[in-house]
Amino acid sequence: MRATSSVIVGRDSESALLAKGLAAAGRSSGGAVFLVGEAGIGKSRLASQCAFDAYAREVPVLRGRATSTGLVVPYRPLMEALSSRFRAAGTPEEPELEPFRPALSALVPEWRRHGPEFPASVVELAEALLRLLSVLGRERGCVMVLEDLHDSDTETIAVVEYVADNLADLPVLLLGTLRPEPGPALDVTRAAAGRQTATVLELGPLDDTQVHRMAEACLNAAPGEVPAEAHRRIARRAGGNPYLVEVLLADLVDSGTLHRTDGGWRCEDGPDGGVPTGVVRSWAARLDRLDPPVRELLLTSATLGSTFQVPLLQTVLGYEERALFAHLRAATEAGIIAPDGAAPDRYAFRHALTAEALTAALLPAERAATARRAADALEELGPAMSEDARQLLATLRLAAGDAAAAGAHLAEAGRRMLGQGAAGSAAVLLERAHGLTPDARRPEVAASLAVALAEAGRLAEAFTLAAGLPPVPPGTPAAAERADAHIRVAWAAVMGEHPEEAGRRVRAARALLGPAPPPAQQAALAVVEGHLVLLPGGAGEEGTADAAEAARRAAAVAEEHGLPVVACQAWQLLGLLSRDQGFDEADACLERMLAVSERHQLAAWRMEALVRLGANAFLRTGDATRLAAARTAAGELGALALTQTVDGLIAMNAVLCGDWEKARATVDRSVDAAARVRNLSAHRYLLLADATLAAHQGRRRERDAALLRFRRAGGEDSLLVPLQRGLCLAVGALLDEDRPGALDHLEAAVAWERERPSLYFLGGRWGLLPLLRALDGTGDTADHRAALASHGAQLAWNKLFLGMADAVHRGRGGDAAGAAEAVRSALRTGEAFPLARHLALRLVAEAAVADGWGEPVTWLRTAEEFFHAAAVQPVASACRAALRRAGASAPQRRDGRDRIPAPLRTSGVTPREYEVFVLLADRPGNQQIARHLSISPRTVEKHMASLLAKTGRQDRTALCEFAAECASAAVRR
Repeated sequence: MRATSSVIVGRDSESALLAKGLAAAGRSSGGAVFLVGEAGIGKSRLASQCAFDAYAREVPVLRGRATSTGLVVPYRPLMEALSSRFRAAGTPEEPELEPFRPALSALVPEWRRHGPEFPASVVELAEALLRLLSVLGRERGCVMVLEDLHDSDTETIAVVEYVADNLADLPVLLLGTLRPEPGPALDVTRAAAGRQTATVLELGPLDDTQVHRMAEACLNAAPGEVPAEAHRRIARRAGGNPYLVEVLLADLVDSGTLHRTDGGWRCEDGPDGGVPTGVVRSWAARLDRLDPPVRELLLTSATLGSTFQVPLLQTVLGYEERALFAHLRAATEAGIIAPDGAAPDRYAFRHALTAEALTAALLPAERAATARRAADALEELGPAMSEDARQLLATLRLAAGDAAAAGAHLAEAGRRMLGQGAAGSAAVLLERAHGLTPDARRPEVAASLAVALAEAGRLAEAFTLAAGLPPVPPGTPAAAERADAHIRVAWAAVMGEHPEEAGRRVRAARALLGPAPPPAQQAALAVVEGHLVLLPGGAGEEGTADAAEAARRAAAVAEEHGLPVVACQAWQLLGLLSRDQGFDEADACLERMLAVSERHQLAAWRMEALVRLGANAFLRTGDATRLAAARTAAGELGALALTQTVDGLIAMNAVLCGDWEKARATVDRSVDAAARVRNLSAHRYLLLADATLAAHQGRRRERDAALLRFRRAGGEDSLLVPLQRGLCLAVGALLDEDRPGALDHLEAAVAWERERPSLYFLGGRWGLLPLLRALDGTGDTADHRAALASHGAQLAWNKLFLGMADAVHRGRGGDAAGAAEAVRSALRTGEAFPLARHLALRLVAEAAVADGWGEPVTWLRTAEEFFHAAAVQPVASACRAALRRAGASAPQRRDGRDRIPAPLRTSGVTPREYEVFVLLADRPGNQQIARHLSISPRTVEKHMASLLAKTGRQDRTALCEFAAECASAAVRR
């Protein structure tokens, strides 16, 4: 019989905490709780009770668990959890989940779309899962239960850590169970508890009184009805473990030692053993009472693990289907196994300890023979063997005593998983294989393990392992394989901004390949070396030409030899390096990258190409249309990291275009999310966009706060320094009317760029700096022509300032007409950038006054109007002072000025004059106007004269007609 407790005994405080967490999730105050304890201690009982309470409240519940078979299956608990919810409920249709569906399709295959998939990173998938849970819990909260996390793959643990750290304001309760076994799951759990983002409940054994109550609950007995002898036996052997209480109690009942009589329960005398030997003997005794085929089925199943697939079991046993299901039914009715909800052809032992006890009941030689027989049957599958079966085969070979064969199978499974992009799980398998492989073959496994560690982000371990690889003869096939590993680790080092380690790996690869590497490997090396040029401490501007030439050869070789990823890497590098030849050349390289990625269905590289093309388009014209299209495409593919990268560019574009609200919304949408998913480059750029937004609004305190965050994120050690100095700080200084400070920042940006190639061309070197030098006389026409010939001069933002610099040089040289035309042309070029246009007008106007050309008064009034409305008072005040120095009237900024239409404000019309102007639409006389405004007729005459001069009208009739036109236009608006 099955003796199970119908109630949870001895866990009142734990149950109360889970109930509190469930209620808090319903109030959007989520959290994570981890139940830690030995096998059978009651973790699953508590988790099930929490799930049952959630079901009763109509709260969505997602349940999944890891497998204890030793198989490494990326995201298995998460896949099962989502399937448990959506198998019947169907695909969620909420619009806000649309950008995350591609990432979530890694967990639910039915959600995959046609066409190439974008390989979401672990952190991107974790963010997508977090969004899904938030949507599910919107009304009543949501519960995700993940059991046996100690058996989980590293990818699942990484997702669990991310989710646990970000639940504070979400309607989600994460409940995990695990054993206190050393490993990633326990480390993450304790670290989360240390950060106070999770609660850890360590479950201890039940005391004697609680064991007695549990025995009564299992037998449906009244208090005091269970014999003291039965309680003594169970309490002494179970050690307070609820599962062992049930097993031992069931054994007493099955053996007849404990039985019911008319007078109640009675316990006979008999021998007993210890724990766990007694439990093993108990299961051995239970097995002996089963039919031999059922016994064989259970022992073989236990050898395969606590969870097993029926087709695999049939392959090993060789049973006919009818007999197989008859024996499965018998084992199920005995309460030993049960169908597993994860899949219809999967069964599981009711407790992991059951499988362990069953295998322990076998003699060592019998266990080895059973494992060997199962392994032999699996190997007959040959190429049809799944990845799960290959891992199981390795486990069986190890159990059979063949460590070398087990290591070979684990290494092969790890390499295949690495090829599929599951680097974390591949590293786990390869680490196991590394310890089992004979010394002669171990370096091969170590090389693969180094690559897996590097691509999983465990760079320090990868670098150490790669550095310790023993030498092999150069020019041999083994050397070529070893060189490939060094190249892949070098690429990971470049992407992680570790130039010194990347250089060491490149040198190691070249030493193995000899002076004339094969073309394919030479191409891969050239790409890595080219990216090294771009990193801080690279070869500087003089090294970019050689890198570009090498990258061009690498792209051609990669396409010829069928290496599309290397080709995309090379074209991307060329897209950056060839900006020196102009943006047309850069775009041509990126278009080639786009074509290669589309031809080979490389979704990740296709998105990279679209984003870079969109960025170039907005730089050249100020138009972000193509960039917005790239963001839409990235969102549809679920490329969260790329979407955040594009958001940074869109935010900066909005800053330059004066769309403050869009810039603020874009930064707020992505800056913290980029930090959460460790998208450091996008996070830095968004922080810089935030600082630039504040600087361009003249908000110094907000700018400095954002720059502090930028520095803390490593911004001043990145390639963004020219933008920080020129686009942010220099413009901010000009808005503070600190021209010397702006020049200092611009000169510092130029000095930085001289030491290394720059990927960014809005730092002022090719636009704002030439204008300031022209204004203070330190720049001549030769310098200006050099700036015009540069690649940065093609950008619309820079063209505006260069055009203004040209006007200053022309005006100083006596070409008044040419100077005025240069201003008009520059204003047309910079039409998309209102702040830059008005700042340029303010700067150029004083030179125009001094040299006697253009319309400086009009320009100053236009600039003053803009900066007054933008609340940038230093510049607005400077414009008014410049107007007075030029002998023109300056706006008095009295109350009511904001009601004056912009054309009249820029003409210098005052609020009192506008009051007169409004009345002129009805053609009144001066006496009527004077009475209406309570002023003297003489004052009205003065205002009339001023209005005629400022509006350019010839007489009173024309002025009245103009007033009527303005009134009609206001009504239409």
